[in-house]
Amino acid sequence: MLFLNAQEIRQAVSPEEMMAAVEEAYRLFTAGQCVMADRVAVSHGGLSMLYMPCFAGAYVSTKILASCPENPARGLPALDGVVLLNRADTGQLAAILDGAAVTALRTGAVGGVAARHLARADAHTAGLVGCGVQGLHQLAFVCAEREIHAIYLRQTPGRDLTEFIRQLRAMISPRQPEIVLCPSADDVLKNSDIVITATPSRQPLFSDDPALFRGKCILAIGSWQPDMREIPDAVFSAGAEVFIELPYACQESGDLSQPLASGVLTRDRVRLFGDFLADKAAGTPPPLGETRYFKSVGMGVFDTLAAQAILQAARKKGLGQRANE
Repeated sequence: MLFLNAQEIRQAVSPEEMMAAVEEAYRLFTAGQCVMADRVAVSHGGLSMLYMPCFAGAYVSTKILASCPENPARGLPALDGVVLLNRADTGQLAAILDGAAVTALRTGAVGGVAARHLARADAHTAGLVGCGVQGLHQLAFVCAEREIHAIYLRQTPGRDLTEFIRQLRAMISPRQPEIVLCPSADDVLKNSDIVITATPSRQPLFSDDPALFRGKCILAIGSWQPDMREIPDAVFSAGAEVFIELPYACQESGDLSQPLASGVLTRDRVRLFGDFLADKAAGTPPPLGETRYFKSVGMGVFDTLAAQAILQAARKKGLGQRANE
């Protein structure tokens, strides 16, 4: 059995290896070759415990995450936890991985894959609302997929983004795009070809104006509960094509469940991203409209494939602490 901490996980795999794992996860999910339960979330006070089990390939993973949105104000990470990786044939525990690091990398890779297939080839600007760990990795993976010349960051009052920018520049080096701080989310949206949201907001972050969204590629990463919402109804009025990972997202995220309940969005406008990738791989990609909206809530199969890729790479590089050997 191998123990892998956050530093070892980051040393083990490249962004390209993570995105390859995510694309394989989509393929397995679309082909019905994984067994995955809906995410279980148990909340009390300001803490939510998330449980995500999945069988895929030679392994089964169980991710256990603690989510506490108030933690950043305490100087603590909003997410913490572990990923357990067991052999699917014997149940033997193969690895224990830092859950926050796996989540950051695989979710960043999910955004990178979405940008790879949905963002325009000439997209050269990216914006972020939600300058935390998830937002940092989203930008890093987007910059790996598109030649980004300028990055626009929403700076909340009183928030010093110096350390965030330092980490971002280190992750995307040697690329050196201009980084611009914006006083409002609308300013980020206006200036960016690719717009990332990574917040626990319960109210839309942007003005409800369709003109702001036309021609954009929206990667919405936050909002994983029915009472959370980042994107206003205007994105649907702008004719956005909506892509999701799995049908359960329509129940889990307020960004989908609320507009579906009000009738602003209808189910026939919502497409599974895995189906889109399968059509593209078969040489029959459906045409994309001007505005693309990718809403992610995550899937356990992402964690399973990401953890497998990390384990294999760590073994080759001799990383991690071994036990029971």
